[in-house]
Amino acid sequence: MSIDPKTAMATADDVAKLVGVSRWTVNRAFKPNASISPKSRAKVMAAAEELGYAPDLLAASLASDRSNLVALLIDDFANPHKLQIIEQLTRILRGHGWDTLLVNTLNAADAPSALLTASQRRVDAAVLIGVQFNDQELESALGARRVRKLILFARQSENPNTISICCDDQAAMTTLTDYVGEQGYTRPLFVAGPQTTSAHLLRKETFVSRWQQVHAQQLPFVAVPAYDPQLSYQAVADHLRTDGERPDILVCENDALAMGAMDALRFEFNLRTPDDIAVIGFDDVPQAATPQYQLTTYRQPIAEMVNALVDVLKGTADMETLNQFSGQLVVRASA
Repeated sequence: MSIDPKTAMATADDVAKLVGVSRWTVNRAFKPNASISPKSRAKVMAAAEELGYAPDLLAASLASDRSNLVALLIDDFANPHKLQIIEQLTRILRGHGWDTLLVNTLNAADAPSALLTASQRRVDAAVLIGVQFNDQELESALGARRVRKLILFARQSENPNTISICCDDQAAMTTLTDYVGEQGYTRPLFVAGPQTTSAHLLRKETFVSRWQQVHAQQLPFVAVPAYDPQLSYQAVADHLRTDGERPDILVCENDALAMGAMDALRFEFNLRTPDDIAVIGFDDVPQAATPQYQLTTYRQPIAEMVNALVDVLKGTADMETLNQFSGQLVVRASA
């Protein structure tokens, strides 16, 4: 049996007739966790391939009230850590039966329309990965019921109706602060990212507070408007040109800022890392281990966090531990 693509598209009924099973058996064969024998599934899949049949996912989502589609809303592609997150999110979600819709949120004003785009595709959840989402926008999206689940990934929100899946920044930065002190550094400069008031990180606050608690010393910091190595390069260079006392270590909120800072030390001031000024980052992006940087950093457990996201989608997550993931300090030559 064959279907002429010029006249008609194959249906589940066509596949069922070719295999000699019911239409419901065909539908079950395309559901990852449905009750069907491997032998029957293989026969259905072979017939579907022969006929060129694929199930209508939109129709299936309307029937089941679930799309098996997750929207990923991202706003800072200059940060290489986001590529790591996207790779693991898409791979692990796909392995559990969820496809992904990638939405580039261009700026803060674009966030509401991006969430609307996600809701129009009936996604099971919208995952926000970035810095341009404020509490007002999150509340508006939830109030309009634009998405069923609004999840902030690798970032914390105070909105009680969102779900935050993130590393325990306070525990992580306490580890980094103590390491910096144990290595004998006495004049840290913290290089921070955007100073957002929501959907934020607690890295700068924790480092400054812990350092003051242990060393009774107020710390300066530099704020970079985006997690962009080029912007970090310029901000660090400007600070070192105008500030009187040179730091002995730059503690950076993430690796993107750290790599920009290291390049500024080398190319603007001909300084060596760590001999003249040490540098430490956060995230452990692939570039951190290259000979160019050899960056000491803190590695987030991204795979564990994505698996927790899968549990949230399935409704089996331990909601009390989603913002308490622990990573590990990775020591390299930069500090």
